[in-house]
Amino acid sequence: MSNIHLIGGEKGGVGKSVVARVLAQFMIDKKTPFIGFDTDRSQGSLLRFYTDYVSPTIIDNYESLDAIIEAASANPEQRILVDLAAQTHHPLAKWIDESDVLELAEELGITLYYWNVMDSGKDCVDLLDKLLNQYGSRMKYILVQNQLRDDNFTLLESSGVKERALALNARVITVKRLHPPVMNKIDGNSSSFWAARNKDTENLNTLGLLERQRVKVWLRQVYEQIQWVGL
Repeated sequence: MSNIHLIGGEKGGVGKSVVARVLAQFMIDKKTPFIGFDTDRSQGSLLRFYTDYVSPTIIDNYESLDAIIEAASANPEQRILVDLAAQTHHPLAKWIDESDVLELAEELGITLYYWNVMDSGKDCVDLLDKLLNQYGSRMKYILVQNQLRDDNFTLLESSGVKERALALNARVITVKRLHPPVMNKIDGNSSSFWAARNKDTENLNTLGLLERQRVKVWLRQVYEQIQWVGL
């Protein structure tokens, strides 16, 4: 059985690509084979940092999206990781509905997971509500509470949407914020998280000893959350 992991969140800037990058690094570290797809035409963060594992995908092109299902069907031993860019829910949902992707996935023994990366804003809650209304129990959900800006998720807690998701066996994980200057250095160096936690002699703006230590601590915390969810 193959698993497709869609890393989404309709709003830009909630940390989708960071979560996708951590998942990619987790699978590399755990020697879990995977195939990655990046739908971001402008930046392609997952493609930029993990070039050897990832291919570009055009979100509004059915043939391009079809390659995701084809890869899952042809490589059942590999996880499929899809980094969804902001504002991609409509074309993705159109492809899923018009191709009846979920029915085909069930026939092929493929499980689809939607990692809804959320900040504390209302847009993220609205997307989760939309997903639950559209797909219900036909998709599995991981609610990623990303503490990129703050750790207050009162809107999610009071909306009733979280309870609906939990009733469908959704998992909730928390991703703590990595010290911003460290993340800025990592992004500026175009470093994988492996390179960030190890001594990098190729970049002039290399991370210091304690900065690398903070990356290690942060990755360990996120990895614990991922292991609890399971891939």
